[in-house]
Amino acid sequence: MKRSRWTIAVIVLVAALLTACGGGDPADNNGASPTPETSGGATDEPVANEQAAEPAAETPALRTIDTVMGEVEIPAEPERIVGLSVVYPELLYALDIVPVAVQNYHEDFPAYLEEPFRDVLKTGIAKTPNFEAILSSEPDLIIAPQWWAEKDYDQLSKIAPTVLLPERDEWQDELRDIAGVLGKDEQAEQVIEDLKNKEAQATARLDELVGDETVLYMRIMAKEIVIHGENISRGSLVHKQLGLKPLEAFPQSESALSISLEVLPDYDADHLIVQLDDEENEEVKNAFDEMSSSSLWKNMKAVQNGHVYMVGGKEWFNVGMAPLADDYAIDAILKVFEDNNA
Repeated sequence: MKRSRWTIAVIVLVAALLTACGGGDPADNNGASPTPETSGGATDEPVANEQAAEPAAETPALRTIDTVMGEVEIPAEPERIVGLSVVYPELLYALDIVPVAVQNYHEDFPAYLEEPFRDVLKTGIAKTPNFEAILSSEPDLIIAPQWWAEKDYDQLSKIAPTVLLPERDEWQDELRDIAGVLGKDEQAEQVIEDLKNKEAQATARLDELVGDETVLYMRIMAKEIVIHGENISRGSLVHKQLGLKPLEAFPQSESALSISLEVLPDYDADHLIVQLDDEENEEVKNAFDEMSSSSLWKNMKAVQNGHVYMVGGKEWFNVGMAPLADDYAIDAILKVFEDNNA
């Protein structure tokens, strides 16, 4: 009996050990199936590559447009546009497009572009564009006027698709040309209409403030004084769009005149709108100081009556040639005349 009991005890012990080592009931593993991580064994199932291959970049959609240089393929929705000439950047922004690089005459952008253009690359205004700077901006489209960039077309086209647009007499037509390239025709017409309405309102107000009194618009440059009549873009805004009366002494056949200080009394208007061509330029400031300290200047009736209105330099650079500059100038003209009548 003792031997039998010992034998039975051994059998029970061995069975218990086999149960512990053999995996037992699946329920003891909370119903989970063994995995390569938990079982430590190999598996025949393929393991997914943790670094899946990136999908191939999609080719951007293109469209073909007619230009003065023939058919050009451009991105259907360009995102990085370069506008060459000092006017095209403003025309682009009027269509809610911030270019990646522009040509610039002044070191700083005008006040109305300073914030939106804070990250825009300036390439200067040399007759030959700064190709290296344009390339560094990684454009997908370059837009430029034919008269300015035709000689550089081949070089520009190596950087990005380049559209040259015809020379126009009016900025409205230039804006329409750019809008046609970018599919923003309706927006361009709205910009034009909005400015017309603003001009009409300003004209009515200025008629109340100024009436039939004469106005002369002059620019002070480093080497000359330039006065503008109504037959050029700058003077046209002042006299034709806003209805301010020009001097009869100004030759109707001329659009602008370069004059010396000695003949300034021949253009003795009731009101003087004076623009420093570059208010940061020492030569320009010195030229104005010399003029304003002379007896010829002090004897002009606008000076004696306190009717001299100083207006911005770089902000007026594109007056008559771009809607944003015109919009800014209209506000400035209204303000100086209203302040004078306060």
